Formats: sequence, C-alpha cells, structure tokens
Amino acid sequence: MNIKVFQLKLKYADFNFNEQVLDKYLNFDGLSVFPSLKFSKKSFDYYEKIAQLYPNKTFLFGTILVQDGKIYDIKNEYFHYENKKIYVSEKYSENIKCDLYILVKNNYYTMNGTEALIENITTHSDFILINSVMMADENIYAGQSFAKNKNNELVMKLPICEETVCEIDFEKTIDEEFEQIEEQVYKVLKYALREYMENCGFKKVILGLSGGIDSALTAVLAKDAIGAENVHSIMLPSMYSSKGSIDDSLKLVENIGISTEEISITPMFKCFMENVTKESKGDLAEENLQSRLRGLILMFKSNRDGYLLLSTGNKSEVATGYGTLYGDMCGGLNLIADLTKTNVYKLSNWINRNAEIIPQNIIEKAPSAELRPNQKDRDSLPDYDVLDDIIEMYFEQELSLDDIYLKYDKNLVDNLIRKFYHNEFKRRQACLGIRLTENAFCSNIKLPITSKDF
Repeated sequence: MNIKVFQLKLKYADFNFNEQVLDKYLNFDGLSVFPSLKFSKKSFDYYEKIAQLYPNKTFLFGTILVQDGKIYDIKNEYFHYENKKIYVSEKYSENIKCDLYILVKNNYYTMNGTEALIENITTHSDFILINSVMMADENIYAGQSFAKNKNNELVMKLPICEETVCEIDFEKTIDEEFEQIEEQVYKVLKYALREYMENCGFKKVILGLSGGIDSALTAVLAKDAIGAENVHSIMLPSMYSSKGSIDDSLKLVENIGISTEEISITPMFKCFMENVTKESKGDLAEENLQSRLRGLILMFKSNRDGYLLLSTGNKSEVATGYGTLYGDMCGGLNLIADLTKTNVYKLSNWINRNAEIIPQNIIEKAPSAELRPNQKDRDSLPDYDVLDDIIEMYFEQELSLDDIYLKYDKNLVDNLIRKFYHNEFKRRQACLGIRLTENAFCSNIKLPITSKDF
C-alpha cells in the first residue's frame, strides 16, 4: 500500500484548481493523507471539485475522505483501501483493530510534547499522526508528523515548522532523534514571527534595546526570522541607565547587523516632573513613568512607520507582574512570553554555542530594569532559578501548595502566589504571546482578577 503524507499549511488558495497545483498535491497513485481543512461550505465545495476531477484516487483531509468520486466524513470510523482496514480518529485508542490507524488531530507545539506523544502511543498496527504547519494566534502547529509500524517502531518523523511531503515505508525504521528543546523553540519562534507578519501585513519590526538579555534574545530571533534589514531597534536610556547597557546594546547591534538609534528619555522625564507633578518622590510611580515614556516612543515609531512592535517580557516577569502596563508591556507580539527567565538564558546560551552572538556580558550580568540607582531584579524577586521552579511546580505540574512547601519556605511561596493572582489584570491587557508550554499565561491560564482568596 503506497501512502504519502503531506505536512502542509493548507490554505483554500492552495486548492484553486490550477492544474499545476493539483498535480503537485493530488496526482499520486496511492493514499494521500493531508491535515484537516476547516470543514465549512467553502471547503466542501473544494472536496466536491476534487472528487470530480480525481474520481479514481483516494484522499484523506483530516476526517474527510474523498474516494471513488464521493465524499465521506469518517471521524472515528473505518474505511477500506487496497483490502486494508483503515481507522481514522482525532484521538488515539489502543483497542481499535485495524491495519492502519490514522490520527488526524492537529497538535499545538509544546516543549517535549511530540517526544512524549511518540513515547506514549503504543501501537499494534501501522500508525500515522498527521499534523498541520500553521499559526492560530498563540498556538503554533509545528508539524512533526510521525508514523510507526505494527511493531511500534518509528518509521517516519517529519521536521518541525516545515512544509514537506513524505512517502512512508513501514518496513524501514529510523532512529528516534530529536532536536534539543532550545533548537525546537528557536525554530518555532522564528516561524511564529514570520507567520504573524505575513497574516497581519507587517514587513518590519521594531523593539527597544535595554542592554538586557530579554530584548537581546528577541532581537536575535527577529533578525534570524526576517533578516537584519527588517529589524530596527531603539536604545532609550534614562538618567539611571549604565554606560555598560548602551555599550552592550551597541555590541549586539554590531554582531547581528540590525539598525539602531538612541533617544534619551531624560528630558521628557524632567519635563513631565516639572510640569505635571512638580514633586519628585523617587517612588514606583516615577519608575513606571520611565517605562511608559519608552513605550510612548516605541508606539509612536510603530504607528508612524508601520512597524510591528515586539514586546520583550518573559514568563517570570509576566507571572509576577514585573513589568509596566502601557510601558514595557506595549507591543503587538511577544515571542518570549512563555519562556521563563531560566529558559531565556538556556536559549541565549544555545544561540551562542558556536560564536558570541549575544554579548557574553549581557548573559552574565545581574538582571536590572535600571529604573533607580543600583536597581537589581533580585531586589523585588527571588533568584530566578527559585522563582521559575515554583512557576513550573504550580502551573505546569499543578502541584498543591503543601507539596511546594516541602521544597520552599511557606512565606516565600505564599508571597509569590499572591503576586501571580494580583497581577492577572496586567496579563489580561498584554499583547499576544507565543505558547510554548501546556499551561501558558498567554493561552489557557486565566486567574480570577477580583478574587479575595489571595
């Protein structure tokens, strides 16, 4: 039985019945397996046309079977092809008796998700999982389609975030090799940015460079995704910014070849203080004012030039509210919203594995928002390895507080949990982020804003 798997980003435009396009996708003497097209009146018209043009061929579009010139919805049903009994479903069950099991549920990308799925599926028949390559807001459907034979041996694994076609040989096994998680995330985030820009009509991006690791990583991802000529950065120092932050930003710009400019916010800050408040207290409101002045400049540039503004807050900051609403949280897309600070460092070090792309000083120096003299993140937050572990335990592993208390001080944990809940109002107003974990603030974690429990 000849089977070809089409790991594609299927658009209706792909099926415009241009003869060349049809031959590319549909002229195969065997069973052709495609990801799902959204089942609607428009897609049904396409299926009907394909059935008319190819009455002697067999195609499977998700759960829609086009065979012998007819169309069938075979979700959780069998069909026969070349005397083989084939079962099609959107979820896997080991109890199904068939010659070939085709799992057609699209799976959004999460770190280690495909590896776990391959390991958890134990099959006694030939098996195919077909997954799309596409972006659906925060969810990235990253391909990684795979197949196993009846001996539960891997015979096909298609690449991440790439459209490709593969004819399956169930007799030929392959090694279960996977890219490092950092390499996977790197590919997913680059793909996400390109897809977002294509679908929303952006040609270039803009971002603020602070001299910190979050903006540096975002700049590298953007440059690698869309080219240095399409990335513009702005350095926005204040009276508290260190010379080292400017120097580190300039070194990064030199390394990756993007354009930059420097605009000091100090005159704007002094003007505001003199004309609006007339009194300086050196408090949180003044720290937030600095961030909001930066956001104001970036949003103006974004509007004026039609650039997509990239926000640069990581998951650790998002969880604890360590960011300024209408300030550094401004933007249209946040690539690293679901990466904890720990994972930001891991990805940055992976990017630097062969050469120094992100200046080493940016990676090694203590993180700081530089909104007051000698400020460090650790003044307001626990060490990131502790914070990120608690975020992982509470949201990803969904452990109880009693379980977390076994590892960390109760007061520390309770204070962090309060931060998680009290800052939900900020997250509800944040820009779109890219989901990389099963439980993500930019996707399915929704905490009550008005609860008094915490």
